[in-house]
Amino acid sequence: MGELKNKIEESLKAIRLKTALQPLVGIIFGTGMGAMADTIDERVVIPYGAIPHFPLSTVESHEGNLVFGKLAEKPVVAMQGRFHRYEGYSLQQATYPVRVMKALGCQYIIIQNAVGCMNPLIPVGALVLISDHINLMGDNPLIGPNEDSLGPRFPDMSEPYSRELMALAEEVALENKIRLYKGVAVAVTGPCLETAAEYRFFRRIGADIVTMSTVPEVIVAVHAGLKALGLSTVTDACLPDALKPLSIEEIISISNAQEQNRQTLIKGIIAAL
Repeated sequence: MGELKNKIEESLKAIRLKTALQPLVGIIFGTGMGAMADTIDERVVIPYGAIPHFPLSTVESHEGNLVFGKLAEKPVVAMQGRFHRYEGYSLQQATYPVRVMKALGCQYIIIQNAVGCMNPLIPVGALVLISDHINLMGDNPLIGPNEDSLGPRFPDMSEPYSRELMALAEEVALENKIRLYKGVAVAVTGPCLETAAEYRFFRRIGADIVTMSTVPEVIVAVHAGLKALGLSTVTDACLPDALKPLSIEEIISISNAQEQNRQTLIKGIIAAL
């Protein structure tokens, strides 16, 4: 058994001491989005520090818990806080929980984030389905020896975001009168926000939104055979000729304002699976 698979087994052993739940869906909450974890029924909360090989969250509003239970009457596991390259973690470390979600039994993963937006037709506060991505992190979580039992050496990325899940999300949004946009995400390492020239470049290469996370998690999800959905909340306008300073407090406040719509959307999607 390879080193990565050994680590996953050790993590599973610790988790199974706390819960026997077999989750169908894994959920990753982004900045300012952890409140939905409190709506999970029959909750079992496991701090990351109690799980072997899990990193620890260091970013504001990322609480650092793995939460098991029922959402829309379906078994789920949720990450209340994620990991980023800019915290000093490797992409293999940052995406490790996705491996554990797969090993726990997940078939689907819903990945949320807060993003900046270069597209002037998508307003601040909008909810955006990620339709595709561009990886400008200069790194990939699959670099290194491949463990064939976990996924193929060369995973196909023609459909990184499940068309089935996107269609389902659009149906739920329509039923609940929630405005949904679609956009291409570009991933960068951070932690600094980008310059006007960088935003202009992102727009010219086809990106609508920019993130410091998500793309590595989706790459590992595809490698592991999970169907992925990316849902972004636009927390800042990244228009090169009209840039304004932005604080993390403002990002969290704008993200919080969409909490109810996100919950309605995600619960509706899970209920329909």
